[in-house]
Formats: sequence, structure tokens, C-alpha cells
Amino acid sequence: MDHIERRDKDMAYISDSAVMNQQAESRKILQYLNCMDRSDYPGIMKVLKALFGKSDHAFVNPPFYCDYGFNIEIGKNFFANYNCTIIDVAKVTIGDNCLFAPNVSIYTAGHPVHPDTRNSRYEYGKPVTIGDNVWIGGNAVVLPGVTIGSNCVIGAGSVVTRDVPPWSIAAGNPCRVIREITEADRKKLFKDEEIDAEAWEDIVSRGFGG
Repeated sequence: MDHIERRDKDMAYISDSAVMNQQAESRKILQYLNCMDRSDYPGIMKVLKALFGKSDHAFVNPPFYCDYGFNIEIGKNFFANYNCTIIDVAKVTIGDNCLFAPNVSIYTAGHPVHPDTRNSRYEYGKPVTIGDNVWIGGNAVVLPGVTIGSNCVIGAGSVVTRDVPPWSIAAGNPCRVIREITEADRKKLFKDEEIDAEAWEDIVSRGFGG
């Protein structure tokens, strides 16, 4: 097998010239994206389609960084705020209606622990999967091989080293489940503050009130 095939099978591989040539293509797109007029919303969305291969109402606030782009599969209504980094050596699957706060990083790449083995230039990638309706707080880091279930909230500054079950609020370093999200959270805005009556009436009228 060549090193692209090894990488795509989540095996040990070396970033040789063929691998780097693939990255060069995505870097051209990223260079264009990250230098665009930040108010050119339609233009940004068009470039994202070229980067990801498909996009259904996705938007990213530049700057944005990734290795390939084609290894990132996003669902409907994806939003990533400024300075998002996705190291997509392995597949990154993101569901519908996911929100990333500023400085969120997703890493699928890793290196051997022993220095001699690491110096051989072999590395690896392990997939990351994020379900639907997930909100990841600012400066959070998701590590290789992690699955975050649907309807989760990941607190700001978390380092997610293990799977997070659906309907969870999780935070910390390492990230741990704090509690389950329940029906009691439906009208919550910030901590114990509830959404005001006018806004809640609008939410219900648009079918989001349960």
C-alpha cells in the first residue's frame, strides 16, 4: 500500500510527497477563504462547498484551518466561529445543526509515544464523530477517536478525550459528563434565567417549543 491508502485505512503512515500534494490543494482553497472579505457571506458559503465537497447552509467565520477538507462531512446548518481548526487526517463526521464557538479544535491525528518510533515520521489518524444538535464551547479540543452523541453541550475549554453520551452537558480537562439535558432545560437561557415571554412565544410559533 502507498501512504495515502494507509492513511485512509487509519493505519500508520508517513506524510510523503503524495500526501502533501493533497494538502497543497486544500491550502490553496484555505488561502483564498481566509483572505476573503468577511462580509461576503454568499462567497464564503460557495468556497466552503468547494472545500468540503458539499454544504447545506453551512457557514464558517474565517480564519478556518484543516488539512484536506474532503475528510470533513458536515450536516445541515453547520456553523463554526472564528479560528476553528479541524485536523482531518481521518474522517470527521458532523451532524445537523451543530455550532462551534471560537477556537474549537478537532484533532484526528496522532503520533507514537516512544520518541524513536515517532522520529520515524510514522503517524496515524482516528475518526471523530459528532452527532446532531451539538454545541461545542470556545477553546474546546476534541481528540482522536472520540464520538460525541447528539444533543450535547461541551463546555468552553474542555479537552474531550473519551466518548460523550447523547443529551449530556460535559466539561473539564479531561472532559466529563456533568449532567443530563432534560425537559426542564427547554426554556432556560443562561444558568437559571428563563427565556422571556415574547421570545418564547416566537419560538413556539416557529415550531421549536416542543
